[in-house]
Amino acid sequence: MYIIKLLIKNAFRHKLRTCLTVLSVAIAILSFGLLRTVIDAWYAGVQASSASRLVTRHAVSIILTLPISYKEKIRQIEGVKLVSYGIWFGGFYIEEKNFFANFAVEPKTFLEQYPEYIFKPDEKAAFLRDKKAFAAGAKLVKKYGWKIGDIVTLKGTIYPGNWEFVLRGIYKGRDKNTDDSQFFFHFDYLNEILKKTVPARADRVGHYVIEVTSPDLVADVATRVDKTFYNSIAETLTETEKAFQLGFVSMSDAIITALRLVTFIVIVIILAVVANTINMTARERIGEYSVFKTLGFGGWRIAGLLFGESFIITMMGCTAGIILTFPAARTFANTVGSYFPTFNVTMDTILLDITFSILVGILASVIPTWRSIKTPIADGLRRIG
Repeated sequence: MYIIKLLIKNAFRHKLRTCLTVLSVAIAILSFGLLRTVIDAWYAGVQASSASRLVTRHAVSIILTLPISYKEKIRQIEGVKLVSYGIWFGGFYIEEKNFFANFAVEPKTFLEQYPEYIFKPDEKAAFLRDKKAFAAGAKLVKKYGWKIGDIVTLKGTIYPGNWEFVLRGIYKGRDKNTDDSQFFFHFDYLNEILKKTVPARADRVGHYVIEVTSPDLVADVATRVDKTFYNSIAETLTETEKAFQLGFVSMSDAIITALRLVTFIVIVIILAVVANTINMTARERIGEYSVFKTLGFGGWRIAGLLFGESFIITMMGCTAGIILTFPAARTFANTVGSYFPTFNVTMDTILLDITFSILVGILASVIPTWRSIKTPIADGLRRIG
């Protein structure tokens, strides 16, 4: 305890400099934590993927559609437990800035395949019953102030026009990384209107979601599905849900790489700031350390004083940065929530904050410590006064 008091007193000998250093470290840790959380949010869909679900899409491009008639053929393949389908609708609410994920799905099989979306029983039944109904996540509903029974109009981009839906169900995520900001409606509602207005686009789906009887059969079922439609007009590509989600993430690979690079730059900045402070401290006290040496203090004791001071300054900044990360993340999520449906500061991020802070605390004091120990006593004493 005495040593800790001594280190804290040493750290605050120059109060303004120490406070500014702690503030700099806190801001750097805050930046690091937010950037790591953004990267984690990018991979949230991958982490939420199920090992027993496959996604089948057009082999050429994800924007091309498949015939709805494939469903029955897929359902008859050995190892397939349940088949659902859907298509990206791409609409927005009132203005283009109000954009969120919205899909047309086959509701019954979709909800069976995704038990992580938790509904009230009466709302779930109402959603399944009403062809014009839509269901939305609690986060999305809260954002726009919708209530059960409200009529919501989406402006279509892929399917032009104003599309009216009635809110019949609100779901909550079962898990922390479940996206509760999505918008689902009946595929039949979309398909029936397309049959009347654009028949060429009717009876086409964007993807099939296949639930297999056992995760061990995932590879075999994927191969069988693609073989079934080999050399057809619309060949398929079947992959695990995780691989499918990673395919989306890879489209933003350059951005994610840039963010990762910035996180390392932030670490270097922390190191430079703390190293500068400890270096100035060691230079100012070189005379004191020389006196210590004449009194019999060894190099390890002097090293302990400098390492300890560096560690305390860094960890104070780290603690402040971690505490600030949580309200900053909530503010960030409220501002750009539609782009990052799940935005949670994870324990891994906190552990990285602490690990890098400890490393910075050690590395920043290496050179000042080495100089303080190696400086001859006579040279050090000349600097007193």
